Amino acid sequence: MGTLLRKITGLWRKLSPVRYAYPAQDLIVGRSKLHLVGSIHMGTQGMMPLPAQLQQRLAGADALIVEADITTGASPFCESEPCPPLAERLNADELALFQRLCGEVAIAPEAADRLPAWQVALMLQAQQAQRLGLRADYGIDYQLLKAARAQQKPVIELEGPETQLALLRALPDNGLSLLQDTFRHWNTNARLLQTMIGWWLESPPTARQTVLPGTFNSALNDVLMLQRNREWNLALRALKPGNYVVAVGALHLYGEGNLPGLLKKA
Repeated sequence: MGTLLRKITGLWRKLSPVRYAYPAQDLIVGRSKLHLVGSIHMGTQGMMPLPAQLQQRLAGADALIVEADITTGASPFCESEPCPPLAERLNADELALFQRLCGEVAIAPEAADRLPAWQVALMLQAQQAQRLGLRADYGIDYQLLKAARAQQKPVIELEGPETQLALLRALPDNGLSLLQDTFRHWNTNARLLQTMIGWWLESPPTARQTVLPGTFNSALNDVLMLQRNREWNLALRALKPGNYVVAVGALHLYGEGNLPGLLKKA
């Protein structure tokens, strides 16, 4: 009886997904084992050090896979060709809102006036995150990259900074809709950041908690989320057999067309 019970318990453990104290899933794709982690690119001091479970998974991995190695490569805040003044690109209400938000996050409006709209949007979003107490060096992918380097572990990029920069530069109207969405979803984005921080400091979301507010319009969501998920799905399926820790933005793990869902398909 005892032997049968141990066998049943062992089978149950194999069939039951492991629950982590942070947003993550274990997947087998082809002949590779993936520990898929929902990263946050900027974090709080309480997110250091990395959870012990995650440190153990990285120590046993053949390589770390990230969207881009943010410790090297191009910066989204590098110099760009001057654009027309924002007064010529925004309507009166949008311009007034831009100036108000600049005051809120301590950005000089004239410093952003001739930048591409996507760059203005990222600047506002980064400053908003900093005002909420988030810092890039507390971000999960940054910590993973530092740990991987310390362990002399290979790092594989799904895109790379240059590819991400090219994606932003290719947005229509220099990313005007991204800036407009930043205005439209300003408060929602702040709440979403706090929610995702809670996934790391308190507990990851359950299936019923993963209906999240949208902060992109449909066209942007397709370019910045869905298309990239599809491309990453193909890249991860093409890996040589091994054991990998994969860190991508936490929002890529949930919602329609999410990355885990694509990887689970035959």
